[in-house]
Amino acid sequence: MQNEIITERLSLNLLTIEDFDFVKRLVNTEGWIAFIGDRYVHTNDDAIAYVTKILNTENLFYWVVRTRDNNTPVGIISFMKRNYLESFDIGFAFLPEFNGSGYAYEAAKEVLSMVSKTPGYYPVVATTVPQNAKSIKLLTKLGLHFEKEIEVEDEILQVYSNSD
Repeated sequence: MQNEIITERLSLNLLTIEDFDFVKRLVNTEGWIAFIGDRYVHTNDDAIAYVTKILNTENLFYWVVRTRDNNTPVGIISFMKRNYLESFDIGFAFLPEFNGSGYAYEAAKEVLSMVSKTPGYYPVVATTVPQNAKSIKLLTKLGLHFEKEIEVEDEILQVYSNSD
């Protein structure tokens, strides 16, 4: 998977262990906990263990999204093969102070463009809980359409896809 992706305003680099402090901050935001779930990452050791687990998981890629002007980490784009989905799943999460900046769209669009050129990654899907209106709005702006609802571990998820 491509290590670095550059857009007009952003740089995306695959997650490294050095990103643990940013990850700790991100996974404890209100939005992450409400829509993705509490990962119980509260200490530096928790964060290092969480990042290590991600790095050691096959078919799981996290890019840390940073602004190009000052290299500030603002969010993540994830791309993973979940056992309950037929296709790879794209996801995104950004610090609340950067919501509404267009960063999530810019970064996710570039990742979708990159993976669309790689055999075996089309179609791409995304899952979200039905109440995550901002995520659904972004998914449709990215060209994904509602495909179906599924139940995973007693939770209803909506599946969006970029298939024709």
